[in-house]
Amino acid sequence: MVAPRRSAASKTPLAGARVLIVEARYYEDLADELLAGAVAAVEAAGATAEVVTVPGALEIPATIAILLDAGAATGRPWDAAVALGCVIRGETGHYDIVAGESSRALMDLAVQRRLPLGNGILTVENDEQAWARARVSDMNKGGGAAEAALAVLRVKRAGQAG
Repeated sequence: MVAPRRSAASKTPLAGARVLIVEARYYEDLADELLAGAVAAVEAAGATAEVVTVPGALEIPATIAILLDAGAATGRPWDAAVALGCVIRGETGHYDIVAGESSRALMDLAVQRRLPLGNGILTVENDEQAWARARVSDMNKGGGAAEAALAVLRVKRAGQAG
């Protein structure tokens, strides 16, 4: 069996990279934990994070798109983006709309704009699941979303250099 190849870019520091983090604050305590994980991952890579807050998960994709355009217009483009939030299933179908539409819009942004984007919007059944995924000492999905965006940024930069 042949071992999988790993890109030399997988550990490349990202000094100077600008990472946009857009977080939904609907669940304040969970948002704080997701953000802590994401910022730690960005800083560990040597990149710089800027955080923008919106009320809920549905506002995240449009905010990212608006800020991507603003960054390009001012000559300070974003290198990557991270979406953070939480959608907990309730008694109505609103959960399905918010979870599905926010994820679809984020994927559209990433593909259409060739944007390294980490989706850290939790979609869970209850508070217990949300905390297990958000807690930095547990699943650290905020950190994981940032690491995913940074991994794609490394691939993008390696592709542009080669």
